[in-house]
Amino acid sequence: MTIQFKALPTQDVRALQFGGPDAYGHTPERKISDGDGMPCRHCLKNIASGDAYLILAYRPFPDLQPYAETGPIFLHAQECERAAETEMLPEILESPDYIVRGYSRDNRIVYGSGGVIPVEAIAARAETLFERDDIAYAHVRSARNNCYQCRIERA
Repeated sequence: MTIQFKALPTQDVRALQFGGPDAYGHTPERKISDGDGMPCRHCLKNIASGDAYLILAYRPFPDLQPYAETGPIFLHAQECERAAETEMLPEILESPDYIVRGYSRDNRIVYGSGGVIPVEAIAARAETLFERDDIAYAHVRSARNNCYQCRIERA
């Protein structure tokens, strides 16, 4: 089986970059990167020192419901190119491990699917999750702060 890591959709990101409201209805905060741990969820690259970035609340789910987690993410303040959908680990995944968790077609957490996975085993873990019919997609989230990093789908 092949998987694809997916960045945030460009249309959603452009709206935020041009001052549109975040998941809480607020204008994203604008900061300058010190180059340490500011991963853009659109290009899936780290934001370089001295570059402007946005901090905002993001909900990677289509509707409000009990499992629709909302949390902070970073984006380049200036337009950046969306990362290609590929089976290659995104550049932003630099920590030793991440939470990988499966979600159902109705965007609910599939209990028992989540775990803290070493970065080098993320792809294999996703492929194992996708052997299950009840898992439609997976999220990669920070193991320390639970922040959304990217989505994984079947290719």
